[in-house]
Amino acid sequence: RFAVSVGYWKDPYIQYFVRQAKERKAPEINRGYYARVHGVSYLIKAFLKKTECNCQIVNLGAGMDTLFWRLKDENLLPRKYFEVDFPMIVARKIHNIKSKPPLSKPIMESHSGDSLLIDSHSLDSSRYSIVGADLRFSSDLEEKLKKHNLDKHLPTLLVAECVLVYMTPQQSANLLKWAASTFPVAMFINYEQVNMTDRFGQIMIENLQRRQCNLAGVEVCRSLDSQRERLLASGWDTARAIDMMKVYSFLPQADVKRIEALEFLDEKELFEQLMQHYCICWASKDSSNL
Repeated sequence: RFAVSVGYWKDPYIQYFVRQAKERKAPEINRGYYARVHGVSYLIKAFLKKTECNCQIVNLGAGMDTLFWRLKDENLLPRKYFEVDFPMIVARKIHNIKSKPPLSKPIMESHSGDSLLIDSHSLDSSRYSIVGADLRFSSDLEEKLKKHNLDKHLPTLLVAECVLVYMTPQQSANLLKWAASTFPVAMFINYEQVNMTDRFGQIMIENLQRRQCNLAGVEVCRSLDSQRERLLASGWDTARAIDMMKVYSFLPQADVKRIEALEFLDEKELFEQLMQHYCICWASKDSSNL
């Protein structure tokens, strides 16, 4: 929300979910978010264009994400867009949607067919669903998604941003295996930490632990290779991974110049180190040669 308010990118919907930050956030953090939002969005849009939107998106651990509304504004909605998170988070999101017309109206506009299902822990319309579930139990997850009309035969894009790292390697492997074995044509995008065994990575872990935040899956975040291998070992056909500094260098440079002028960045080296400790990985399975 802070990065949006400074002008790094446009998101007219985030204000309905997140209160304005009281204090300024560090410019390297804002640039990091900028690269993450644009990097992930680039891959999502590539998938939507390849499938001509005849696909479904499953956003795992979606939190207060606003992607559904932004895609609708760009006429890029998939056939169905699913979000999954803990029931408590989902309840909060549904409450916000119900009480704010700029959020509820686009759902109504894209809905066709029978009445809209909405209760405290789930929302189901013809194009958008929010499901309360624990990602560590994929059989429960699959059952709930099926109830909301998940179609195994549609090309499926699964997105997880800073989600797998909070599960044990075994739990995230189960989730990745479930996804790879369920959908014949699929892509998985994972954004999370990498290079966590060096000194900088260790300090990041210690800082998080001090805030009572335990990264249960951090051992898989050793390197770009370990990130790729976990995807291939879970049954995906191809897997790639690049660190966020690389992503930043691939972004449209005119826009990068624009955002670099928004705030003065003193610690260029710190920014580069931070960006080398996050990555985007993507894997695919493609039985129909998409």
